[in-house]
Amino acid sequence: MPGPSNIRRKRKSRAKDPNRQSGNLPQSLQNHLAHSLASYESTTPAYRDSSPRTTPSPTVVDSSSPSLHELPNQKDVLLLEDQASRAVQVEQAMFEQPFIHDPGNGPRVRGARAFMSSFFAQPPAFDDPLCAEFAQDEVLQMLCTILPEETALTLWYNKSRARSRICPACQRLYRLGDILPDHVEDQSAKPQPPLPQLLQEQEISGLCSPVCFIMASFNFPGAIKSAWGRMADEMDDQTWELLNGPGESIAQGDVGRTLGMLVKMTRLHDLGLAQLCFDSQEVQLLQDAEDSTS
Repeated sequence: MPGPSNIRRKRKSRAKDPNRQSGNLPQSLQNHLAHSLASYESTTPAYRDSSPRTTPSPTVVDSSSPSLHELPNQKDVLLLEDQASRAVQVEQAMFEQPFIHDPGNGPRVRGARAFMSSFFAQPPAFDDPLCAEFAQDEVLQMLCTILPEETALTLWYNKSRARSRICPACQRLYRLGDILPDHVEDQSAKPQPPLPQLLQEQEISGLCSPVCFIMASFNFPGAIKSAWGRMADEMDDQTWELLNGPGESIAQGDVGRTLGMLVKMTRLHDLGLAQLCFDSQEVQLLQDAEDSTS
């Protein structure tokens, strides 16, 4: 008879069913599947890799080597090379002696060749015919065969520039017409206008002061007064013979002999270079021809 009690009995009978309780296959079916699987494995070969499996090693990236996008281009390389070259030049300049210095009474030139290649040096006066003749490299080469290089460069510079001068004795750098301070400072002395002989001597040889001219012509004491500020054709014969002679050799050093040679050479309009290119007879003919045209 249907009713609540019959429904409860049906629920209990369903719970007692082992196949429905475990949710698994029946035991007979499980045994049959296990037997079939065992027979399949015994008849089928195992396609397995006999070599030991190795784990792939990770790729090692060298952090010291730059990547392609980090490599400098050609422009950067040239910039670095230029900076390195400038650094070397600055380092060399720091250890080199400066070619101009000022002891307190005017700039002095220490290295004539370095000075010639700097912007402090005035260019040759090519508009002046006489300066243009002396500005030739051949003239400098001939002067270097007679005088030491430093003195030859100084003389060549003075004769090829219109107003810029380097004193051969004290290496003072100045311009014609400048009022130069004395070598020995005297506070009580009043500035005096330069004498005409001094201006002429500065233009002729570049010797900047009476003291420098006396030092340059120290081996010719008898010709100092008459030769100061004068060319050879403006002197008397006795003064020229004294100046053109061997001298008294009072100054024994090379500097004294070099300055004495410079004083003699600058008394001549061509610095006596014609005697290097021509013999005595040809020089005399040239002088006679020049005298006849003047």
